[in-house]
Amino acid sequence: MNTIAATAPPAPGVPPPLTATQPAAVSQVTEKVLKNGLRVLVKQDHRAPIATMQVWYRVGSSYEHDGVTGISHLLEHMMFKGTEKVGPGEFSRIIAENGGDENAFTSRDYTAYFQTIATDRLAIAFELEADRMRQLALPEAEFLKELEVVKEERRLRTDDDPESLAYEHFNATAFVAAPYRIPIIGWASDLDTIAVDDLRNWYRRWYAPNNATLIVVGDVTPPQVFSLAEQYFGGLQAEQITPPKSRTEPPQFGEKRIVVKAPANEPYLLFGYKTPVLLNANQDAAWEPYALEMLAAILDGGESARFSRELIRGQQLAAAASASYSAFSRLPDLFLFEGMPAQGHDLTTLEAAMIKQIERVQRQAVTPEELTRARNQLIAAKVYEQDSVFYQAMQLGQLETVGLGWQLADQYLAQLTAITPAQIQAVAKKYLIPDQRTVAILHPLPLNNDDDSDHAAPAAARGHGYVR
Repeated sequence: MNTIAATAPPAPGVPPPLTATQPAAVSQVTEKVLKNGLRVLVKQDHRAPIATMQVWYRVGSSYEHDGVTGISHLLEHMMFKGTEKVGPGEFSRIIAENGGDENAFTSRDYTAYFQTIATDRLAIAFELEADRMRQLALPEAEFLKELEVVKEERRLRTDDDPESLAYEHFNATAFVAAPYRIPIIGWASDLDTIAVDDLRNWYRRWYAPNNATLIVVGDVTPPQVFSLAEQYFGGLQAEQITPPKSRTEPPQFGEKRIVVKAPANEPYLLFGYKTPVLLNANQDAAWEPYALEMLAAILDGGESARFSRELIRGQQLAAAASASYSAFSRLPDLFLFEGMPAQGHDLTTLEAAMIKQIERVQRQAVTPEELTRARNQLIAAKVYEQDSVFYQAMQLGQLETVGLGWQLADQYLAQLTAITPAQIQAVAKKYLIPDQRTVAILHPLPLNNDDDSDHAAPAAARGHGYVR
């Protein structure tokens, strides 16, 4: 029986618009660790009477092993299926009746749950999240129903989505031993054999206060949040947490190339290079991940970046061309390139043109003017994220959960600003080399008349889902 009262919400305020010369309000993060190991972070932002509450668990697909792949994402779904106190679906209903919104996502390195709600209703979110941290019901009937939902999600968003299918096979080819080869949604064969007891064991092992970070950003004060944390989470029992054994990726000794054939409208190119991230960069080369971030911005940082300016609008070889890199992974990752050829051109021509752009950076340092333009765009994007209490909390949660520490949020922009053209050229020469390259080609097969599989699902699901 539900014992949490639902009341009508007050009208939320509206924050003032952010201008190009007016950065979002910045306030210092306050931290407290409860006796049971729960880390609580609070950041004040008083522009509107709302707050975002997020609970981040240090578990995702990279913690999984063969036989239970997809279990972290499946457990995320089951977190909305009730506890001894709150019935299936009641969590979402109560938050909605109090004027809030909520959701969750699973990634390779973490699983996170969030609510954005009026500040005077924050205690409701605390009570609900604390309840399901250790008291999830996991009834088998609900498990079997939700398992079918996840299987259908896999069919729609991977098996019937040609780009996602190519991406899944690309990762399984690029990584031999590292767990980033595991798809977040899980392999279909594992979903066919997973049992509710597997889920119970996974929940008990990882969903504990000493494996979580609680973050609140918004119109709150640290004493207020810490009091709520003690009241609702302080009595929860810690768990003996044993980190997963390290699965180090062996050296790559040459280019790897695969072809994925699937019904699709257009061919698709995906290739990447093994690169370090901040957590495992050599101490004497700690600047390299920041230089890789700037390299991605030079190639694909808006309309003035090289791919857009030269491959899409200039030579008109590409209908789409992108470069991406994130320094915030738990394990070494990939510098990724994606592309689709324009009409009248093929993937071979597009791939050669994109690699030519890489070789150009390796051969000739970017100009100070180009670097300044890319840096300003990248930094502006990071600053504008601060206009949202949700994304402020997201940044803190990601940094803390992968092991970098939330303090990096205050240093990140300064580190980007310090990167030089010579450093960008150096990382391009060092890491974007043919022997470290993995390539996936999507070869389109004819579509059936009633086949809509060419409509790509978004990489990050809206709804309880996963982040590609």
